[in-house]
Amino acid sequence: LHSQPKTTELQENTKIIFSLHTLKQQYHHGVKPYSCDLCGKSFVEAGDLKTHQLIHSGVKPYSCDLCGKSFTQAGHLKTHQVIHSGVKAYSCDLCGKSFTQAGGLKTHQLIHSGVKAYNCDLCGKSFTQAQNLKKHQLIHSGVKAYSCDLCGKSFAWAGDLKKHQLIHSGVKAYNCDLCGKSFKRAHSLKTHQLIHSGVKAYSCGLCGKSFTRAHSLKTHQLIHSGVKAYSCGLCGKSFTRSFNQAGDLKNHQLIHSGVKPYSCGLCGKSFTRAGSLKNHQFIHSGVKPYSCDLCGKSFTRAPTPKYIKIHDLFHSGVKKHICDQCGSSFTTAHELNEKA
Repeated sequence: LHSQPKTTELQENTKIIFSLHTLKQQYHHGVKPYSCDLCGKSFVEAGDLKTHQLIHSGVKPYSCDLCGKSFTQAGHLKTHQVIHSGVKAYSCDLCGKSFTQAGGLKTHQLIHSGVKAYNCDLCGKSFTQAQNLKKHQLIHSGVKAYSCDLCGKSFAWAGDLKKHQLIHSGVKAYNCDLCGKSFKRAHSLKTHQLIHSGVKAYSCGLCGKSFTRAHSLKTHQLIHSGVKAYSCGLCGKSFTRSFNQAGDLKNHQLIHSGVKPYSCGLCGKSFTRAGSLKNHQFIHSGVKPYSCDLCGKSFTRAPTPKYIKIHDLFHSGVKKHICDQCGSSFTTAHELNEKA
């Protein structure tokens, strides 16, 4: 009678050992008996399937106290919180770039190897990661399944929607230690900090101008290509870019609309762009931060390449514009016309 509990205990231990042995065999043989009914993804253990199913449920019980981002697993939250700590213990031996996770470093190192094993069947573009290929392929499908409830803008990827929604929230959790400027995303802060470092690693092969970002260089190179794919429907003027910056189509279209949302608090003059207002305000302050190295002449705003070229002519002594009547020569056509 007293031996019965021992037999039961032995049976239970045998079951555990057998289960562990079975699980070990499944790992080695690639057997994944637990499948998700919604997406078909399979797992070795039932617990992993249960954790995975939280993705479909939308339940994210673990939230970050600093930025509010939520996660399905406690481990994912812990990994995320390293971003806010600023600790980047994993560094690349080739370029010195550091990462919060070993996985991030490993992925980054593929850039230096040049290996891009994942190719797009439609356009031939190749990628270092399968995830990046999958994201790229959504461009060809045209499917944008994730829509913003506030403005209706849609995205191909859930992550892009989440980043976009920060615009509406107004939360800027990432602050620059040097100037105090805050950002909604860690990547935006990192890009901004390049301004303070003074590092401009991307240079134009045609004119030598350098930039802090590869994207800025790519945009700049459109100037040299002469391609102006964006045309104004009202006046026909064409531009290299469509987005709202100086010299772009969207900015130009404000001229036709007559809208000038930026007004000077001192004289009431209004402008279509914030940058134009900022330049104008130098007139009232008397500050002229830009000066010529040769003659010391100062300017309220950075001179354009065209103006610099004209100004340099005065120092060169070259006077190509000659008056037909008196033979006097002038540095610029404007001076000749004024004389006439």
